[in-house]
Amino acid sequence: MYRILKKKVLNPTVTEMEIEAPLVARKARPGQFIILRVDEAGERIPLTVAGCNTETGAVKIIFQVVGATTEKLNHKEEGESIQDFVGPLGVATHTEGIKKVCIIGGGVGCAIAMPVAQEFHRLGADVTSIIGFRNKDLLICEDEFRAASNRLVVMSDDGSYGRHGNVTVPLKEILESGETFDMIIAIGPVIMMKFVVATAKPFGVPVTVSMNPIMIDGTGMCGGCRLTLNQDGKKVTKFACVDGPDFNGYEVDFDEAMSRGRMYGEYERHAFTEACNLFRNV
Repeated sequence: MYRILKKKVLNPTVTEMEIEAPLVARKARPGQFIILRVDEAGERIPLTVAGCNTETGAVKIIFQVVGATTEKLNHKEEGESIQDFVGPLGVATHTEGIKKVCIIGGGVGCAIAMPVAQEFHRLGADVTSIIGFRNKDLLICEDEFRAASNRLVVMSDDGSYGRHGNVTVPLKEILESGETFDMIIAIGPVIMMKFVVATAKPFGVPVTVSMNPIMIDGTGMCGGCRLTLNQDGKKVTKFACVDGPDFNGYEVDFDEAMSRGRMYGEYERHAFTEACNLFRNV
């Protein structure tokens, strides 16, 4: 069992927790993830490592309450425990040789982008961060990004905070001004990452995207997290859990990824409703 050391509500739908998992905290690197189960009968879900404290053995996770398991997890309080917490899994974000980077986060994807920005900052890179949200109420991680960035641009779809518009607006402005980057790293909704790639392509800037497909075992055995990449004119199958979650954005078949991500939407809605009803009746 893994004890919840801290719990903090970041916005109406996003929660931050610190889980006591010293072995994971000792080895996890930015870009990697864990798989947890809330209870013995629970499903396995992947969550990105949002930070580690090797002294306390705490691993930070940030999650959005969107399904049955995250609803159950959100009802856990400090001092309680969860059943399983396995990791670190996946390949850490590549940082070698990158001196100037643009980190782009969308929505709860900012929780994944944040430790990546912090790692590049620690390594002495010039970090530009662009983060976007639907509105001011959904803003998360602003202070952390500001501390880790040489330049921070905050966007909101409705203009209620920062600049009005989506994350590709300032990215295009920066690239059109003649400025460039060794790498752009985009993390967020698949449709957002697709358009970041489309924005960067005319300028020839490399783009890494962090993919979050359906995942079960996290070891490459179930095949649930498979992605199609277009490499040198050939379609290649990769698995996000062992080959990723980071991939070359120019190679990812985003349309297929979005289609696969919608496969279990109806089932997830039913499970979420059942979980909500369960807690209302407690």
